[in-house]
Amino acid sequence: FERRIYIPLPDVNARANMFALNVGNTPCTLSQQEYKQLAEMTEGYSGSDIAVLVRDALMQPIRKVQSATHFKQVTAPSRTNPNTASQYFTPCSPGDPQAQVMNWMDIEGEQLMEPELTIQDFLKAVKNSRPTVNDADIKQHVSFTQDFGQEG
Repeated sequence: FERRIYIPLPDVNARANMFALNVGNTPCTLSQQEYKQLAEMTEGYSGSDIAVLVRDALMQPIRKVQSATHFKQVTAPSRTNPNTASQYFTPCSPGDPQAQVMNWMDIEGEQLMEPELTIQDFLKAVKNSRPTVNDADIKQHVSFTQDFGQEG
């Protein structure tokens, strides 16, 4: 016989952890407080919804690189030897004093440094996303659980 168990949507702390786990080792400037802020903004989101949202946010730096018309040279630890410094190009605003007019196709792949992930990338992704579960779905599951099921 089949058993149905209702598992509620993640709470605010679980969602904050899901954001951090889905970001993984990607260079990111988010603080714990910002993860909490995102979690508070995503009430009603499932774990899958958060994973999709994070994937969208992870693409924002790539979109910035692709749409940039100006880049500047920056010094950062070498990708091959972190103990030495290397020169890279990263997108910047046209008003930056070091800005050079170019697009990403003008830069050798190993010289391109995409911007770090920021809270703005996530806010843009949140703005473009919606939870896949609505209140009516949740009420239906809760009602079914009360009548026939179990809670997980």
